[in-house]
Amino acid sequence: MPLEELLRIGTPRPIVRWGDPVLHKPARLVTEFDDALHHLIADMFATNTAAPGAGLAAAQVGVDLAAFVYDCGDDTGRRRVGVICNPELELPEGRDRELATLGEGCLSLPGAHGDLARPTVATCRGVDHRGEPVTVTAGGILGRCLQHETDHTHGMVFGDRLTTKARKRLLRDAAEVADHYPDDWPVSPKR
Repeated sequence: MPLEELLRIGTPRPIVRWGDPVLHKPARLVTEFDDALHHLIADMFATNTAAPGAGLAAAQVGVDLAAFVYDCGDDTGRRRVGVICNPELELPEGRDRELATLGEGCLSLPGAHGDLARPTVATCRGVDHRGEPVTVTAGGILGRCLQHETDHTHGMVFGDRLTTKARKRLLRDAAEVADHYPDDWPVSPKR
C-alpha cells in the first residue's frame, strides 16, 4: 500500500500512558508486512496527527511491534513523513558528537516536557511498511524524533534518560494537566 494511502485511511486510536507495560519492554520485530500492519501504520499516522505529534511508536497505541511513524521537519525545515520498522539507531561519536538540550515531550505523557540532551544528528536504519530497506539521517526535530521513537521500540520512555529530580518534576507537571486529557485521547479531544 502506498504511503499516501496510509496517510489517508487511518482512524485515531487511544494513546496508552506511561506505566502501561507495553511501553516498558522491548517490542517484537516486525516480520509480517501485510494488510494488518498497513492498517496499524495508517491508524498510527491518524493518531499522531490527532494528538498532534512528531512521531508515534506502535507501543504507544498498545501494539507490541518495533515500528514507528514520523511526520515532522528536519534541520533544513523540510517536512518529512515515513515509517521505520525494526529500527537501528546510529549516533555520532567522538569529535562528530554534538549535543543539544531541548524540551522534549511524549504523547504517552501528554502536557509535560523536560529538558534532555541528545545528539543533534541521528541515522536510523530499518525497513518500511513493505519490508524495503530504509535509512533516514536527520537533525532538527526529526533527528530527535528518530532517537525518541527508537527508544520506544526498546521499551524506554524519555523520562528514563532524565535525572531522578527532573523525572519527578516531569511527572508532577503531567499530573497537573492530566484532567485535560480524556482516557481515550486523542480519539476524544483535549479538554
